[in-house]
Amino acid sequence: MRTLTCLSAAVLLCSVASAQQMNTQKLNYPATKKVDTVNTYFGTAVPDPYRWLEDDRAADTKAWVQAENKVTQSYLSQIPYREAMHQRLKQLWNYEKYSAPFKEGQYTYFYKNDGLQSQAVLWRQIGDDAPEAFLDPNKFSADGTTSMQGIDFTKDGSMAAYQLSEGGSDWRKVIVIKTADKTAVGDTLTDIKFSGIAWRGNEGFYYSSYDKPKTGSQLSGMTQFHKLFYHQLGTPQSSDKLVFGGDQTKRRYIGAYLTEDQRFLVITAANETTGNELYIQDLSIPGSQIVNVVDNFDNEHSVLDNVGSRLYILTNLYSPNFKIVTVDAVSPKPVYWKDLIPTTKNVLSASTGGGKIFAEYLKDATSFVEQYDMEGKLERTIKLPGIGTASGFGTRHEEKETYYTFTNYVYPPTIFKLDIAGGASTVYKKSNVQFDPAQYVSEQVFYKSKDGTKIPMIITYKKGTVMNGRNPTLLYAYGGFGVSLTPAFSTSNIILLEHGGIYAVPNLRGGGEYGEKWHKAGIKMKKQNVFDDFIAAAEYLIKHKYTSHDYLAISGGSNGGLLIGATMTQRPDLCKVALPAVGVMDMLRYNQFTAGAGWSYDYGTAEDSKEMFDYLYHYSPYHALKPNNYPATMVTTADHDDRVVPAHSFKFAARLQEYQQGTAPVIIRIETKAGHGAGQSTEQVISGQVDKWAFMFWNMGVAF
Repeated sequence: MRTLTCLSAAVLLCSVASAQQMNTQKLNYPATKKVDTVNTYFGTAVPDPYRWLEDDRAADTKAWVQAENKVTQSYLSQIPYREAMHQRLKQLWNYEKYSAPFKEGQYTYFYKNDGLQSQAVLWRQIGDDAPEAFLDPNKFSADGTTSMQGIDFTKDGSMAAYQLSEGGSDWRKVIVIKTADKTAVGDTLTDIKFSGIAWRGNEGFYYSSYDKPKTGSQLSGMTQFHKLFYHQLGTPQSSDKLVFGGDQTKRRYIGAYLTEDQRFLVITAANETTGNELYIQDLSIPGSQIVNVVDNFDNEHSVLDNVGSRLYILTNLYSPNFKIVTVDAVSPKPVYWKDLIPTTKNVLSASTGGGKIFAEYLKDATSFVEQYDMEGKLERTIKLPGIGTASGFGTRHEEKETYYTFTNYVYPPTIFKLDIAGGASTVYKKSNVQFDPAQYVSEQVFYKSKDGTKIPMIITYKKGTVMNGRNPTLLYAYGGFGVSLTPAFSTSNIILLEHGGIYAVPNLRGGGEYGEKWHKAGIKMKKQNVFDDFIAAAEYLIKHKYTSHDYLAISGGSNGGLLIGATMTQRPDLCKVALPAVGVMDMLRYNQFTAGAGWSYDYGTAEDSKEMFDYLYHYSPYHALKPNNYPATMVTTADHDDRVVPAHSFKFAARLQEYQQGTAPVIIRIETKAGHGAGQSTEQVISGQVDKWAFMFWNMGVAF
C-alpha cells in the first residue's frame, strides 16, 4: 500500500512538472494575416483586422481553421492522462437513458439511448407489450451527426412529421410519415428554421421559416423575417400558403400551435427574444379571420389551453413574474382579461393536463409546483423529492396520470409518475449512472455583487472536501435573455467532483430566476451588472477558500461565452483557466449575422446611439483585448453554428493569440459537422468534455 501511495505521488509530481514545463513555453500559433478594414461609428474609427475570418466559405478561412485545429490537437495530445480521462467518461456515460413517456394515438412513446449510441432512439409500445424501435436517428448518417430535432403527431397519432438537422445546423428538413408502417407521405420539406409543426387534422400542418439568404453564406447570412406557412399534404412545398408574416410589418420570430381540441390556431410574433404579439384564429368557423389579442411587443403571452371559447393565457402584462388569466375568445383583448392565478413573488410557468393546471414556480432558482383546477382553485402542492428542478407535467385532457422529471446537481434525473386525482408520485425510471449522491453535497449561498445586490449561487462538492484554496473549481454561468439556470445533474461533472473539484453556478442578473425585473437589470446599458455579478461570485469562492486564482476556471456558452470573454478582458488576473464556448464576441457586428438582430433587446446595437455604441465598444470581448497576461484559454466553436456564427470565436481567438504576453496557452477547438450544441453525437459530446477537463486540470497542475 505504501508503494502505491509513493508511486501515485511520483506520478502527480511528474504530471505537475510536465504541465509547468509545457506551459512555460509560448505556443507557436499559426500566422494570422491582418487586413486594413475599419468601420466608423459616431466619429470613432474601429479597426477590424480579422474581418476576413467572417467569410466561412473562403479558402484562407478554411486553411486557418485547419492550422488552428492542428495546434490545438497537438497541445491536447501531450496531456498524459487525456486518454484515461476519455475512457473514464465513456464508462460513466455508458448507461441507459430514458425520456419521460408520452402518448400519441394508441401508442406510448419514449426516447432511449442504450448508453453510447450517437443519438437517442424513439421507441413505442402498446400497454405492456414489448417496446419496438420507431425511429432510429443513428441510421440517418454514417457518423451520427444527423439528428432528429423534434417530432409532432396528428391528434389521432396516425401520422407524424419529424425534423432533421444535418451537422448541427438550425436549418431543418421535415419528413412526414404514417405511423403504422413508417412510410413517407409526400416530399421532404426543406429550408425550415426555428419552427414547430402544428397539425390541423390529418390534412396538413403549419410551420415557420425564413427566405434563405440569396447572397453570402447560407450559414452566416442574415435571416431577418419569419413567415408562417400552411402545408397541405400531397402538394409541393412551393405551393404552400403564406398564413402570416411577409407583409409590411415584418417580424423576426413567428410561432404557431393549435389548442388540444384543434379549435384555435395560436400565433405568436416577435421582433426580439423578449416580448411578443398574440393572435388567434377560430378554426371551427369557416373563413374566420386571424384576430389580434395583443398588438405590441412589450410583454410575453401564450395561450395555455381552452375550454370551449374560454382561453387560458400565461402573461407577464403588469405582472413581471407572470400570472394566468382567462378571457372569452369572442372579445380577447387584455381589457377583458380576468386573473385566474395571480402573480406572486415567485416566477411562474405552467402546463395543463388531466383537466388541471400545474403551476411551476421558481423560488431562488429551484422548483415548487402547485396543482389547480380549471377554475383556479388550489388543490395541492406537489411533493417533490428534494430541492431542485422539476419539469414536465403537461399531458392530454383525458389522461389520469402524467410524468415529470426531477433533478439537481447531485440527484441524477429521475422520472416520476404522478396520479393526478390523488397527487401521489411514484418513481417510474431511475437513473443507472455510476454516482452515489450520498457522497456529495450541494449548498446554496447568497453573496453581494459590486452594487450590493444579493445573488444566489449553488456550490457542489464531495463531502469532506477541505476548503484550503487548492480545490479545482469550475464557475459556470449564463446571465441573459431571461434564461433561468436551475439545478441539473451532469454526467460530465462527475470527472470534476470525484477528483476533489468544486462546481459552482451563480444566478446572475440578466437571467429569469426572479422574473422580468431581474432580466432587465442585466440588459443593454446595465449589461455590466452581469459581469460584476460573475466576478463577485469568483471573489466569494476565493475569499471563502473554496478555491484560489490558481485553481479557478470560468466557463459559459453562447451568451455565457460573451460573459467569459468580457470577464477575462476586464479581470485577466481573476482565474487560471477560461473556457468561452460559442460566444458572442464582437458586440459591434453580432446583428449582421443570421438572426442576431433579434438579440438587440438584451444587447442594444452599435447603431442605436453614440452612448450605446460607446458602452458596447467598451466591453465587447474582441475589441476590449489589449496586450496582457491572460489565463490559459480554450475557445470552442463549431463550423456549422448558424446561430452564433464561428466568426465571433475565430476573431477573438486570433486577437487573443496576438495579445497574449504570458506563456499560458490560447487555443481554439473547432468542432466539425456540429452547430450551436444541439444534435451532437455522443462521441462528439464526450470528446468535447474530455478536452475541457483535460485542459483545465493540466493548466492547474492537477493530476487525474
